[in-house]
Amino acid sequence: MMQIVPIRDLKDTNRISALTKETRGPVFVTKNGYEDMVIMSMYEYKKTLWLNYVREALREGEEAIARGETRDGKTVMKELIARYEKKVRP
Repeated sequence: MMQIVPIRDLKDTNRISALTKETRGPVFVTKNGYEDMVIMSMYEYKKTLWLNYVREALREGEEAIARGETRDGKTVMKELIARYEKKVRP
């Protein structure tokens, strides 16, 4: 559910903090009736950053596939095991 609050409500920081957690999304702040800023909980912010990272990685992967830049999964796994096996085992 979208929440809109006037900028004067930012004085009550505890209420705004609780509101960002309750809505599980951004809280839109208006100034003189116009959009001014957006506030969100740290959890939602980090989740948004992570989702953007994943979307970008998927987009890059799809572009690589379209260019024919693919590798056999078994070969890649063998390379990864060879590279990291020494770091994991004593």
